[in-house]
Amino acid sequence: MGSRRTTIIAGSLLTASFSAVMILSNTAAADDQGPGSSKGGKAVDEAPAGVKLTTLLPESISADNSSQKTAITATVKNEGTKESGDIRLLVVGFDGLTVKGVKGCSAIAEGDLPEGSNSGFSCAVGNLAAGKSKSYDVDATFDLSRTGKICLPVQTSDGAKTYWQQGPVPFGTTNPSPNAPATPLLLGTDNTPVAPGGDELPRTGGGSDVLPLGAAGAALVSAGAAGLWWVHRRPEQR
Repeated sequence: MGSRRTTIIAGSLLTASFSAVMILSNTAAADDQGPGSSKGGKAVDEAPAGVKLTTLLPESISADNSSQKTAITATVKNEGTKESGDIRLLVVGFDGLTVKGVKGCSAIAEGDLPEGSNSGFSCAVGNLAAGKSKSYDVDATFDLSRTGKICLPVQTSDGAKTYWQQGPVPFGTTNPSPNAPATPLLLGTDNTPVAPGGDELPRTGGGSDVLPLGAAGAALVSAGAAGLWWVHRRPEQR
């Protein structure tokens, strides 16, 4: 990685972030996912006139109770009337959700990940035409004994501006299926961890309902209605 530089991703009530990857043969099929949703998303920096960028995540995914593998489709969309210019999509995993890979995207080095995240990938979207979208197959794992969150920021290619950020938004279930082959998880739902016998497992970190922002207790900074959560180095652009 290059010189230390600081990227700030802002968003109302934000606490985490990002993911997109190649689906492995034993991963839950993307066909099982529900319709795309922008739940938990918010515009951050003002986009150029005529550009309206958003992201979509599936309404539901399925985590294998044995392998913990799951599949997520991450989509970036330009709902505006003009092309976006050169942009990138970040896919970041937190807590029990770990992003294992995203086809065509580069892994973010551990030292450059946002506080509290466990994995992340940077996808060079390029110039997205008006009305067009681009989807990425995300290979991930979900530890059903914990909560899990994902975040999709859409930035300029150099990371100087963040036009949109979805998340950190949780996947989870309030009705676990410990004895079934897989557990369905819904977007925007905090996970209720249980053991195969139905006993609740201890929640990890500083409480499963709050995204951990570092062992040192990184604080969520308020600037008006926006929370700033990423104060780490931005991966060097190649």
